[in-house]
Order: sequence, then C-alpha cells, then structure tokens
Amino acid sequence: MTKTIRKAVVIGSGIMGSGIAAQLANAGISCLLLDVVPQQLTADEERKGLTLEDTAVRNRLAAAAIGKLGKTKPAPLYDPAFAARITPGNIEDHLSLIGEADWVIEVVVENLAVKQQLLAKIEQVWKPGIIVSSNTSGISINEMSAGCSEAFRTHFLGTHFFNPPRYMKLLEIIPGEKTDPAIVAQMKEIGEKVLGKGVVLAKDTPNFIANRIGTYGLLVTLREMTASGLTVSEVDAITGPAMGRPKSATFRTLDLVGLDTFVHVAANVYEQAASEQERSVFETPALLQTMVEKGWLGEKTGQGFYQKRKTEKGSEILQLDLATFDYIPQKKAASASLEAAKLAKGARAKTKALLGAGDRYSDFAWNVLKHVLLYAADKLGEIADSIQEIDDAMKWGFSWELGPFETWDAIGLERSVARMEQEGLAVPGWVKEWIAAGNSSFYKLEAGNIYVRSSSMNGYEEVDYGPEVISLRQLKERNRVIRSNAGASLIDLGDGVACLEFHSPNNAIGADILTMIHQSVEEVRSNYEGLVIANQGRNFCVGANLMLLLMEAQDEEWDEVNDIIQLFQQTMLKLKRLEKPVVAAPHRMTLGGGVEACMPADQVIAAAETYYGLVEVGVGLIPAGGGCKEFALRTSQQYSKYPDVELQPVLNEIFRMIGTATVSTSGHDAKRLGYLQAHDKVILNQDHLLHEAKQSVLGMVKAGYEPAVESKIKVVGSEGKAVMQLGAIGMHQGGYISEHDLLIANKLAHVLAGGDVPAGTLVSEQYLLDLEREAFLSLCGEPKTQARMQHMLTKGKALRN
Repeated sequence: MTKTIRKAVVIGSGIMGSGIAAQLANAGISCLLLDVVPQQLTADEERKGLTLEDTAVRNRLAAAAIGKLGKTKPAPLYDPAFAARITPGNIEDHLSLIGEADWVIEVVVENLAVKQQLLAKIEQVWKPGIIVSSNTSGISINEMSAGCSEAFRTHFLGTHFFNPPRYMKLLEIIPGEKTDPAIVAQMKEIGEKVLGKGVVLAKDTPNFIANRIGTYGLLVTLREMTASGLTVSEVDAITGPAMGRPKSATFRTLDLVGLDTFVHVAANVYEQAASEQERSVFETPALLQTMVEKGWLGEKTGQGFYQKRKTEKGSEILQLDLATFDYIPQKKAASASLEAAKLAKGARAKTKALLGAGDRYSDFAWNVLKHVLLYAADKLGEIADSIQEIDDAMKWGFSWELGPFETWDAIGLERSVARMEQEGLAVPGWVKEWIAAGNSSFYKLEAGNIYVRSSSMNGYEEVDYGPEVISLRQLKERNRVIRSNAGASLIDLGDGVACLEFHSPNNAIGADILTMIHQSVEEVRSNYEGLVIANQGRNFCVGANLMLLLMEAQDEEWDEVNDIIQLFQQTMLKLKRLEKPVVAAPHRMTLGGGVEACMPADQVIAAAETYYGLVEVGVGLIPAGGGCKEFALRTSQQYSKYPDVELQPVLNEIFRMIGTATVSTSGHDAKRLGYLQAHDKVILNQDHLLHEAKQSVLGMVKAGYEPAVESKIKVVGSEGKAVMQLGAIGMHQGGYISEHDLLIANKLAHVLAGGDVPAGTLVSEQYLLDLEREAFLSLCGEPKTQARMQHMLTKGKALRN
C-alpha cells in the first residue's frame, strides 16, 4: 500500500457523515468531523449563558452527531470508546486543518451548487498529495469538480458508501476524468484492506451502479404489482429469500430507506436519463407521490407500505391496501412456486424453482426479473466495464445473494433469452453475440477456478479478488480436501497449513464435527505445520446440537448425555494440546460451543462483525465444553503474571457475563468484554479472514512455536463461590432473575470458583471439566431447562421461566 491514511476529515455530520466518520474510527483512523456553524442558540445554550461565539456552540452539530453514535441502533461503532477518535469542529474555524489530513470526504447535502462551493473552499487549503472524495449517491463527479484546478482534480474522486457504513459492504469508487489512476488504485486498496469494504469501480453516471439497477428493479416491481393485483405482502413474499433477496424484499426495504429518499434517487436518473424510454421508468409513480405528500415515508414516520399497530393481543404489522389506502391485515402468501423455492437449497436453486412452478407468483417473478436482467445488460459499459462489477455491487449494496448475471446463469441463459424474445422484448446485441459464440453462461467453473466473461468480450477471464481472498469452495473443487464427513472437512490451504471447516446445519457441533477435530489433530500432528479453524458459512457456529441433547435428556439417557459432554470436553482438550499452532477465525454468530471451539486455539483472529458469547444459560444450562474452565484458567494466569490483581473481582465479572448470556456486538467488543485476549486480533474485511489466520499460523511456525505447558489453576473456592452466589441472590430478590435462573447461577458459581475447596487451592483442568460436566448433567434433568431447550428449538428465542 503506497499511502497510509492516519488522519481524515469528514465534512457533514448527518447520518451518513457521522456514520462514515465512525467507520474510519473503527479502522483506527483519527477523524475530524466538521459541519456548519449554527445561527441560533438552543434553549439549553441560552440557559447556560453561551453565545454564538462559544466553541461549544460553533461545534454543536458535529459534537451532537458524535454523541449520538453511542446511542444509535444498530451501533455505528465497534466499541463505544472509538468515539474518542473523532474530534468535532466546524467549517469556518477548522477547514484549514485539512492541510494536515491524508483524506478529506465531503458528505454535505445532495446539491451540485453546494458541493461545488465547498470544493472551492477545500481547494484553498488543500495541499498536493491529499486525497479528496465525495460521498455523493449520484451527482456527477466531473461536474462537481469542473471549476477546480487540474492538480486538485487528479486527487479527487467519488467514494460512495452505503448506509449504514459499518454494516453495508459496498463501497463504489467513481474516478473523475482527471483522477490519477494511482489514486484510484490506492483508494481501492484502502477500502478493502483498511475499511473492510467490497470495492467496485463505477463510471460517472447517474446513481452509479447499485442504486441505478436497484432503483430500476424496485420501480419495475411496483409497476408489475399494480398490473397483477397482488398485495404488498404477497409481493414481498415473492421478492425476498424466494428470489435470493433479503427478507426485507421490496416494500419493507422501501420503508426502511424512506420513500422520500427513494423518490429523490429515482428523480436523479429521471432528470439525467438519455432516452425517453428510460425516463418513463424512473418517473415517480402516482402512488409514491401520494404517499410522500401524505407524509407516509416508511419507518421514520411510522407508516409506509406497512404500519405497526398495537392490538389487544400485542402488536400487529398491517399492510397498505393500494386501492383504498387503508391498512389491512396481512395474509400469508401460499403457492406451489413459493413452496418449491422454500424447499430448494441455495439462491440458484430457489430462483429456478420459483420461476419453474408456472403459477401466478412464478409469472410475477419472471415479469420483474426479465426486465431487471435486460436493464443490467443494457447498462454494461455505461455504468461499469464488467459484469462482475455489476454483480458485486448488487450483492454488496442490496444484499442480493446473486447478481443479475449470476441470476441469468442460474435460470439458464439461452432458455431465458429465447423466452424474452418470444415475448417481444429487445435483448442487447452483445448478449446474443455472446450466446452465438457458443457460450451458455456468463460465469464458469474450471479446475476450481471461477471465470467470467471478459470486459474485452474475448471470452472468459479468471475472477481474481487478490491473494487475501481464499475460497474454501474453490479449494474443494481443486481436490484439496484431506478428510471429510457430513459435518466437517479438513482442507489443505497450502504452505503446510490445514483448515478445519464446519459445514453441518447451522454449523452446530455434533458427533461428526467432534470426530473430524480428533482426526484433524492427528493429521496435522503428522503431516502439517499448523491448523486454522474457519468456515465460510453464514455464521461460524451457533453452538452444540441442542436437539440431540434434548432428545437424550427427555429419554433420561444420562449415560449418553455424559458421553456427549465428555467427548466434547476431551476433543477441545486434545485440540489445545496439539504441538502445532492453532488459529481460530470466527465470524458473525459464534455462540456457546462455537466460542468453546475457539478457546483452545493459540490465537483467535475474528472478523469485526463477530457476535461472540457463551449463551448456554438461555437454554437453562452452563458452558460445559471447557468454557468455564478456560475463563478460570485465564484468571489464574493473570494472577500469576500480576500478583497484585485480585481474582475475585475478575471472576465476578465473568460470572455476570456468562450468567446473563452476554454476546459481543463486534469482534472489538468481544475483546472489551474479555472473551478475546490481548494477543487476539480483529480484522475488518471478513473476506480476508482465512488469509490472515493462515499467515498467523505461518508466523508462529517461523518464530519457533512452542506449545503451552499445562499449569495448575488457582481458584477462589468456597469463599469466592459465596460472593458470586450472594450477587445472584440479590438479583433474584430484586426480581431480575427467576428461581430457575438462580439455580443455574449457583451451579455456574460452583464451577467458576472451583467447587467447595479452600481459597487459593491449585486444581487441574480436568478437575474443572468434571465440575462443568456434573453441573451440566444435573441441569439437563430439570424440567424447566428442558422447557427452555424446547422453546429455543421451536421458537428460536429464549424462554424466561
């Protein structure tokens, strides 16, 4: 990387500006957040005797925006403490500080004249080498910078983040006609490696890539709904997961975005589109115009296409009746096509099943999809040079599981094009030429490599996201599987490193995974330098196989339950004792047994979006795969290094965290809570997780890895147990926890304290594992625990009993 971003300036402290500043802070970048100087005092400022010249008043807008970051949901910051990396200021007093920055981002109102005026001010204090970008969602980069010097324009480009900036993967980079290609390459690398984004290069056209196609698709869907007579909820049932799209589908998405915002985005294309045909599609429908005029803007106003109302039974989400403009109850959509899509596995199969059933929902899906595919094909070359860029933009910006061209492949390129032409639709010439040249798809898989139609139309070129992106799917295609069973596989990552991949349903840990861990330890011990535990499923691991445990408990097969837990414990212990380095790389939901599978590793390298926690009390149990033991061990080791540290306060906090099933809100939060240790690492780009974990293993090997020596654990014993139990009794008396919660808490305190031994007693790891197992078994026999387990399996949420 040729340029390091240490300091940034964000101008505009609204939702997007403060969100971008937060993501920069998440990446460790110091940020100055600027906004205009207020022209009036607030009532609170008047009471304090402040004037318009006071710093607190002049910086008020930016300071208020920073203050909101800790309260906003979902949280923009990985750790609330990161807000300290953002400094508030104002444009009048602090614009000169731009000269000390590496990157300046303007995020002011979407108005060309306002942006041009701001760029002129920025240039007055700009120094060569400073990158300046605009977060515009659709205003021309070239028009914006037209009045600036050529030297300034070489450093100016568009960097369009999607909202919310922490969670949305897409970053569209839009070079201007004068932008230095080296600057574009630098910003792409910074976006991917520092900010953790998926970057696409867009052309300087209205709404760029994702909003151009996404807005078109939403408008087509609205048009087809009007023609078909389907309800709002029916359309969302069709255009959600059944079509490989998010659960928010069409109208829930519009409500979340805000109808006024959507109308503004659509109008941007309407005003700038070259053809009347395209303008007609982007013209604001009368329905949307009426809703905006009524102030029915979606979630921010409490009603849009849906409205949540309180009823005697709780709350109910109603849908808008487009004929009467009344809100009416939703009816569950049911059809052969939806059922077929539900049963199919994967977005490709789901979309194909939805379109193939031949009912009215199938017809609706086809009538929407065909126009979106043709529009994407028609805009190739205008909005982006490659189909991969378009596909990635839609996947990363709109959370589609498949981009338009991937979807076309899934439903059959040749067959669908023939149907389009039979229905009188114009198919772009380049698509027909591509098929005529003997190509039956836009992508193909050969020898484990993915190829895509080349931008030059010369055939296929390999899809390459760089060495930091390792695909387990592709490695499997290349016959790099060492061992495999139904629940897990051991895969050769190259350079002497193996990867243990979970792939059971929900990556829940059962006998298959435990067997594979045993086999992996032996394989790595004999033939490899080290082991990575990682997978590329939706979530890393949601815990142990709860259904199996419940069935055995209900049948009172206590020997079987004991054997299951003992196998889990001994498997984790065997992993911990491996004489080669082990690195765990969790992502997203990593709960219960998933955490316990990471704890034996020498290092954890977690994705920033990792929600990490020991949550067993939610199903009436305590951690028994070594989770309690590992925390007791860590506490004891902390004491041995720092004798002045008292064990009890540390254990009290661990007791509270496990007892309340606390889950981290990010990888950084997992560090703050103590789930992750000081030597563990958090990275922002989840796509780079496997590469980073592999490099960590190789680094330990190069440094001369020596396995940890088993040590005795100093426990707080019966005295410390009493302290923890006293805290639980107080919570019970205060009405915060139930009688059954208190029982679980007492069991947990017994294990963490090391049982009924004197304070300061040294015990073995196996001793604590035995305590874990005994407590777990006793709780499995409790009817209320079994009720909690049943409720979690059937309802997907914890039962308070």
